[in-house]
Amino acid sequence: MALMRWNPFRDIDRLEPFREIDTLQRQMNRLFEELMPTTNGGEGIGFGFVPSAEMEETDDVIRLKLEIPGLESKDINVEVTTDSVSISGERKSETKTEENGVARSEFRYGKFQRVIPLPSQIQHEKVEAEYKDGILKLTLPKAEADKQKVVKVNIG
Repeated sequence: MALMRWNPFRDIDRLEPFREIDTLQRQMNRLFEELMPTTNGGEGIGFGFVPSAEMEETDDVIRLKLEIPGLESKDINVEVTTDSVSISGERKSETKTEENGVARSEFRYGKFQRVIPLPSQIQHEKVEAEYKDGILKLTLPKAEADKQKVVKVNIG
């Protein structure tokens, strides 16, 4: 038995499914391009970036850390409810025009927002925040009802 390389374009009648796949791929690429970060001065649809988060839960508190480098604390907005945290802000571009009018940047600029649901109810009026070296640290004390929460499990 000899092996042959398959060429889908050998038979023109077989091309139709591949045209549909190619059309679908182009549509998906356009969708992702619209959602990718924009560096064109805010034109078009897109997000600047989504900060990475890390959460730790103890008996008394939930500790949340977010990586938001390149901002000052005044540029970060934190809103807390009893069951979620919303962090938003904007990283402003400082790009200067290079020679021949071409400027390149791999940094991500623009607005960001992240809403993080919390695993327990918290005392939202007692939240503490610290922002240092690009890391936002939130200490979220748990509500008294959740601290004392004991669930009896029936064994059948």
